[in-house]
Amino acid sequence: MILSLDIDHLQKLYRSKAITPTDTVQVLIDRMNGSDAHHIWISRLDDDTLRNYARDLGKRDPAALPLYGIPFAIKDNIDLAGLPTTAACPAFAYNPNKSAAVVQRLIDAGAIPIGKTNLDQFATGLNGTRSPYGACRNAFDQQYISGGSSSGSAVAVALGLVSFSLGTDTAGSGRVPAAFNNIVGHKPSRGLLSTTGVVPACRSLDTVSIFTLTAEDAEQVMAVAMAFDAADPYSRKQIPHGFDFGDSDHFRFGLPSEKYLEFFGNSETPKLFLNAVERLKALGGVPVEIDLAPFLQVARMLYEGPWVAERYLAIKTFFDTKTDEVRSPVREIIASGRDYSAADAFASFYALQSAKRLCDAVWQGIDVLITPTTGTIYRIAEMEADPIRLNSNLGYYTNFMNLLDLAATSVPAGFQMNGLPFGVTLVAPPHQDAPLLHLASRLHRALGGTLGATAHPMPPSRRGEPQASSQIRIAVVGAHLAGLALNQHLLERGARLVRATSTASKYRLYALPDGKRPGLVRVAQGGAAIACEVWEMPAVHFGGFVSGIPEPLGIGKIELADGSIVNGFICEAIGIEGARDITEYRGWRGWLENRPAAS
Repeated sequence: MILSLDIDHLQKLYRSKAITPTDTVQVLIDRMNGSDAHHIWISRLDDDTLRNYARDLGKRDPAALPLYGIPFAIKDNIDLAGLPTTAACPAFAYNPNKSAAVVQRLIDAGAIPIGKTNLDQFATGLNGTRSPYGACRNAFDQQYISGGSSSGSAVAVALGLVSFSLGTDTAGSGRVPAAFNNIVGHKPSRGLLSTTGVVPACRSLDTVSIFTLTAEDAEQVMAVAMAFDAADPYSRKQIPHGFDFGDSDHFRFGLPSEKYLEFFGNSETPKLFLNAVERLKALGGVPVEIDLAPFLQVARMLYEGPWVAERYLAIKTFFDTKTDEVRSPVREIIASGRDYSAADAFASFYALQSAKRLCDAVWQGIDVLITPTTGTIYRIAEMEADPIRLNSNLGYYTNFMNLLDLAATSVPAGFQMNGLPFGVTLVAPPHQDAPLLHLASRLHRALGGTLGATAHPMPPSRRGEPQASSQIRIAVVGAHLAGLALNQHLLERGARLVRATSTASKYRLYALPDGKRPGLVRVAQGGAAIACEVWEMPAVHFGGFVSGIPEPLGIGKIELADGSIVNGFICEAIGIEGARDITEYRGWRGWLENRPAAS
């Protein structure tokens, strides 16, 4: 049976009773028979256990479980009851008595666990070669690296052995392997997926990541996997997303200035990146050049700063007693964590906060950022000959993400002449996971092609109408305009400028007696169009913003020039007593720039 494992396809087959979970499991057993030439698996559930999972599901209604009969793989630093957790170190292995919280949620939703996948030992590396279970091999060319550390998880999806897989991502481990194997890799906002039952790398930064064939599949898995976990001290509740740039026909995307784009001597990937940029433009994106320097400064901190000490602390007892059981160069990287003092840590925390201020300012001008996922790819032999420098190259665009608390999705972006995939990463502030995945889906579909390393074509889109945003739009006409005295009240609440426009020709504008604010009043006749700006802010901040507006101003409904109605600043009629009518200036800026000297 030739079976595509994208989730929507499988679910349609189940619901039509064309196949059962038992059929799917048998297909996968047959596919995985023989040698594991790509070194994907560390351990797998035996065939009878898989058949038992399938038979139990066969008694359930396919429509009752969101991931009914969907097979998935688990990176072997995440617990699955019934199989050992090794973190790619046999001497470290232990047998968990229960599955990780995120794994159990997926199983409870009907997903079928297949097994545990290979990784760079202790999730330390971005290349997939640092494992005693063999260097994991690229799905397209076995001479090349798979990417890591979530190596086997990505290759299993790309080769059609599972529908999705779990990885972890601290420095890029959930994105680099996706790019190298022509699949989607989503690194969620920190804390949205529980890390209870996950062997930590850097506990304060780790995220569980998701590999899928399509961004729509990733969004579906996220919806099930995401939950607040009181047992995980770093877990946090999801905040409703803001402006859904992913479903918009007009959004601003950050494009790193050319001097910071690095492709490490690869002559083909720069063109592939520019092609992805052009596809973003065609989707309605407006490029905004940004300075990547502060982001790169943060990236260097991950391995050149005290966060390496977290890797040491995570396995301290084991490492101190069984250092020789840890492979080089993982051993040397983790050992360096012993060298940092508390003073070093605080100095780095201060430096990070300073750099973060610069990075945060970038988001005032853009909705999403695009970078290459990596600039290039290497052969396994090249990586093994120069493991530190080449691995560092792979993290150029990835290492800053978790330190800056960003969400990111790696999306397929074409192929080099040698047949190896290239990927780009879409990045946004935390809790913008849904907009990221929406845009990733559109960008992936604009590329087209087949899924992973299979011959299966891109399935039809199942995106419905855009979801309602948790944003509230507000028209401002005075000191809240961009660049003026009170605009900061919008910016500090996460507001973004949607557009500059004007009201319908039904208003008059007055300079209030204090000389600092205008008042907008709707009139039955003799009105004019008044310049305004429409801003959008998260609904959670709207009440606090409104409560701070002093009388005689308030928020009401304003009609714009295009006939649409939005919230906006209006003035009580009593407020214009003693005020000066400045309607002739067509707006507050016009008044400020042209008012008589005595005013």
